[in-house]
Formats: sequence, structure tokens, C-alpha cells
Amino acid sequence: MKHAIAIDIGGTNIKYALVDNGGNILYESLRSAKSNDNETSLIDLLKAIVTEIRVVASSFNFSIVGIGIGVPSVIDDGVVLFANNLPELDNQNLQQIIADYSDLPVFVDNDANLMGLGEVVYGGAKGISDAVFLTIGTGIGGTLILNGQLYGGYRNRGTELGHIIVNCDGNPCSCGARGCFEAHAAVIVLIEEYKKLLIDDIQTDVEIDGKYIVSRYEANEEAAIIAMNNHFYYIAMGVVSLINIFAPQKIIIGGGISESGDFYIDNIQKLVKELVMKETSCFTTIERASLGNKAGFLGSAALVFKHM
Repeated sequence: MKHAIAIDIGGTNIKYALVDNGGNILYESLRSAKSNDNETSLIDLLKAIVTEIRVVASSFNFSIVGIGIGVPSVIDDGVVLFANNLPELDNQNLQQIIADYSDLPVFVDNDANLMGLGEVVYGGAKGISDAVFLTIGTGIGGTLILNGQLYGGYRNRGTELGHIIVNCDGNPCSCGARGCFEAHAAVIVLIEEYKKLLIDDIQTDVEIDGKYIVSRYEANEEAAIIAMNNHFYYIAMGVVSLINIFAPQKIIIGGGISESGDFYIDNIQKLVKELVMKETSCFTTIERASLGNKAGFLGSAALVFKHM
């Protein structure tokens, strides 16, 4: 068995694990990604994580073949770019820094890319050669698996799936454009639309998040039904465009809200079927992601084993 150190860096936490090439998680843990008053830099924290897992592996006499790291940013030949939520890592050659420290091969990619890779290597889409992965949360991210390989465009600058246009006269987006998929279908947009529909009926003592809106939808509250139906429509619009372009075997949808229940995927499937070209969609199925919050580090491990 081969073993890899798998690290998933988020804006808030770092999830990490020791994983074998069968996708078995032999050890996993979590640390805050925030530095404590400059006592520990993020780079030093990553080095400490590598050391921690090597100690664990050594105790079981496991050899480690490499390190995989997912980062929420553009990765160009191991260099972290535009890491707005992790300024310590911005413009750092993370691949080289960790390789120099560990004397192990290091592979770094975008976190959403690796979540998608995890799903097709170890998740419910195992063995699929062509897939689109979407994660629906505060924003919308995703990746393409084409012919069994991650596809990120020239120098890994592409696959910004959250920024395809679904409404040319639509909402302004953080990227500077208007009408982006993310600007219409992200959970934060769902929450804002729901609050507007409630007007003066909003309960100030209730935290309104995606989970709360889903509960009100299931209780047949009118505002929740309208907001969720708008959400489903724009998710479907984005999915239709992706199917018409790539004709994947699977569209895999992840993110916390996708775990709300079968109705979530069912509503999206129904709308997609009404809008998509039959010729492009005849071999495509839409399904919920299966790995949850382990997808990132399992994808990081898969990235290592793909190179070994």
C-alpha cells in the first residue's frame, strides 16, 4: 500500500489526513488556519502538520510517497495566486517550500478541483472519466474531470464554473461582472432573497441560513418556496450550460445545502430536463456528492497517487 499526506486548506480550518491509495483514512485531524498573533505562521503550521502525520505513519511503519495540498486559490506551477482569504500564502511557491522542508514530492492544486477529483476517485462517481463537480455554498466553485484528468485550462487559470453567465442583466458579482452563476445561485444569495420576501415578518431571534430556509420550505412557507424555486432555477441554468458544453457522464453537486434531502437534486433534475439539449444530456446523470467534508483531503491524496 502507498500512503500520502493529504491537506485541505480552507479559509477557516485546515483538514488533514494520512490516506492510503485505496482511499482509506488512517488518521485525520483539524487545525485552525488562522495564525495566532504571529506566533505561528501558516507555512510553519503546514510544516507542523507534515511532521505530525509523518510521526503517525512512522509508528505504523507506513512509508509516505508524497504530499497533496488543496488551496482555495489559483495554483500556477505550485505557486499560490489570488489567495484573498489566505494572504500569507499569496504569491508563495507552496509546492517548493513544503518539498524543501519534507524531502517528499509535493503536489498543490485548487481545493474545488481536488474535491471533484476525490469524488471520481473515491466517491460515488468512482471510475467515471468525464464529470463536472459543483460545490454550492457562500460562493459556487467547481471543477472538470475530462478523460479521467483534472482540467484547469491554460496554466490552471480556468474552470471558474461559478462565473459562467446565467442572466446577462442580472446581479452584480464579486468578480466585477453581472449575472454570474454564483451571483444568482450561491447560498448567500438564497438567504438575501428569502429575507427580502419576508419583509417585516422576519424573526430577529432566528439565524437565517440555508438549513433554516430548507426547513421553512419543507413546512410549505410561501417565502421559502419562492426563494428555493428561484435557487433551483438558477442552479439548473448553470448545470444546463455545463451539460451542453461538456456532455459529462455525471454532474456531481456538493456543499452543505445539497445534503438537505432528495428533493434538492430532484428539483434540479426536473428543471434541467426541461431546458437541456437531449443530444448532449442523454448519458448524463445528476447526483449529490458523497464524500462530504472529506472530499478535499481525499482529492489531495488522489492527486499524489496519480503522480506515483
